Amino acid sequence: MTTVRAKDLAKEAEMTLAGKTVVVTGGASGIGAAVARLLARDGAAVVIGDLSSDGASVVESFAQDGAVVDFIRTDVTDEQSVARLMDDTMEKFGRLDVLVANAGVPEQKGPVHELDLTTWQRVLDINLTGVVLCNKHAVAKMLQSGGGSIINMASILAHVGQANSTAYSAAKAAVVNFTRSAALTYAQQNIRFNCVSPGYVSTPLLAELPATTRAQMLGKMPIGRLLQPDEIAEVVRFLASDRSSSLTGSVINADGGYTAA
Repeated sequence: MTTVRAKDLAKEAEMTLAGKTVVVTGGASGIGAAVARLLARDGAAVVIGDLSSDGASVVESFAQDGAVVDFIRTDVTDEQSVARLMDDTMEKFGRLDVLVANAGVPEQKGPVHELDLTTWQRVLDINLTGVVLCNKHAVAKMLQSGGGSIINMASILAHVGQANSTAYSAAKAAVVNFTRSAALTYAQQNIRFNCVSPGYVSTPLLAELPATTRAQMLGKMPIGRLLQPDEIAEVVRFLASDRSSSLTGSVINADGGYTAA
């Protein structure tokens, strides 16, 4: 007779991604790094795709905890680079189960009549086209693996207006509807598409903003504080796991009540 301890059962229940392979773009810092860390701890083999070489040091720190994590330098605006990310993931792990399309950049805000088209194009290339390219090449692999879950990172600015936010708001709103369309397209092929729209999250990028700007952000958060990257990662973990099997085409506003006001 085999005796199973309660703590062993609890540990097994927590490992909801064991045996799955996950790609996280923009995983070298901030929300992406928190997502990669949590999913790796949850039993997944994680591949970080990022343009920053910091991804290598992130992988090294994760490996010390026994996690299976790899880093592939990736430019999400370059289709060949994205294709290589997915190809290398398949070559090493034999399958792709989850994509977290998280890579993105902010914009230098300003009124439309002063819009610089070079800046506009860069923000759309990374925040929208980059997501689409990652989805495109991930879907091709997931069809081989028998299905999967794709989580695209949107923003509260996909749902509410903000003065002087042009390219960023446009890109994130487009990501939401792209996700819904893709969800319907692949609903019969066992590939789920969902969005997470974070509120203001305490990341290194946000820490670089002027104190007055951070104070304004804090004042808009009904819960009275900024969110932490780990809190967004928990939402992503749910969407990545089979526990969210009924969700596709959904948008989760992980925003501390921002869009409820």
